Amino acid sequence: MHLETKKQLNVVILGIAFMFMFTAFQTCGNIAQTVITNLNSTDFHGSGYTSMAIIYGVFSASNLISPSVVAIAGPQLSMFFSGIFYSIYIAVFIEPYPWSFYTASVFLGVAAAILWTAQGNCLTINSNENTIGRNSGIFWALLQSSLFFGNLYIYFAWQGKTRIAESDRRTVFIALTVISLVGTVLFFLIRNLQESTTEEGEISGSADNLAEPTSDQSKMTRAADAFKNAIKLCFTKEILLLSITTSYTGLELTFFSGVYGTCIGAVNKFGIEEKSLIGLSGIFIGIGEILGGGVFGLLSKSNRFGRNPVVMLGIVVHFVAFYLIFYNIPNDAPIASIYGTDSTAYMEPSKEVAIFCSFLLGLGDSCFNTQLLSILGYLYAEDSAPAFAIFKFIQVISLSK
Repeated sequence: MHLETKKQLNVVILGIAFMFMFTAFQTCGNIAQTVITNLNSTDFHGSGYTSMAIIYGVFSASNLISPSVVAIAGPQLSMFFSGIFYSIYIAVFIEPYPWSFYTASVFLGVAAAILWTAQGNCLTINSNENTIGRNSGIFWALLQSSLFFGNLYIYFAWQGKTRIAESDRRTVFIALTVISLVGTVLFFLIRNLQESTTEEGEISGSADNLAEPTSDQSKMTRAADAFKNAIKLCFTKEILLLSITTSYTGLELTFFSGVYGTCIGAVNKFGIEEKSLIGLSGIFIGIGEILGGGVFGLLSKSNRFGRNPVVMLGIVVHFVAFYLIFYNIPNDAPIASIYGTDSTAYMEPSKEVAIFCSFLLGLGDSCFNTQLLSILGYLYAEDSAPAFAIFKFIQVISLSK
């Protein structure tokens, strides 16, 4: 098999593995606070918002060490072990206790930093300056397909329900745990590029690869170099400029992944469908993400105007989305009790507007993230792990605010 074909296959496998993992995790995130609100009437007392703050606080700090971990273990093993901790976090909801819930949140924060640094490293290894835009779009579209599948089940399974029964919760989270583990195992299907180049008699030009470190440079030396490079990159002009957009992606991700679904589920004026609308909202966020990732990935080579029009489209789309949400969703929806809220905003709450806003949130998010991934992979092809660690560090600092 030709080397470029193997690289593209690796990108597809990477995207599919993340699709399985985040079908489980993002569905879990969308319904977590709703499930916990129902659990708080029992012996369990916790908060999905507190868990999110712990995850992203630890996530941001752990990005300082994630390049070193990836340098020692390699991206493949790093992603595998990170996936195990994602699965453990989801499994906690099968029989939740406050101590296990918050402990899993801490470990997930560390795992997330390592996972996303390794993902960026792996994507860059399997791309070049001509294919990084296309590969970023392919990966993003596959990743965000995760929002479609899990939420489709939630929409149909929870339709007409105002409370989440224990049996429903266990069924959902057992299934999500298994799905996450499937995605974790798929990381082992990613081919080693050094072996590929040896078989074909080619020499890779990239400083990064999926193989073990060379004998003349110890793993600890590579880890120290990765940490030093990450610190140096923090103060470069390119990273400082990108940090503004990166911070925004963290803020809007916090909103649509953990807050907006809860808001929709708390609006009593949506009727008996309010809980199932959480799933439908996630589906339409996913449709927007998939559409954006697919279109921008396919058009990346033929786009004569560069990345600016795509980013400007994202700004306009999100402006419209947040304006409509402000008018449609009551102010007390994010902190409503188990009984929801009967308040109104500046218009009578509309299910159609709420779901349309979900689509706009996903489409705008894909505009920003596909271009950021492409820029980082292009600028830092020779030193991708520290660059992607900084990207996630800045993003997650905003996420945890």
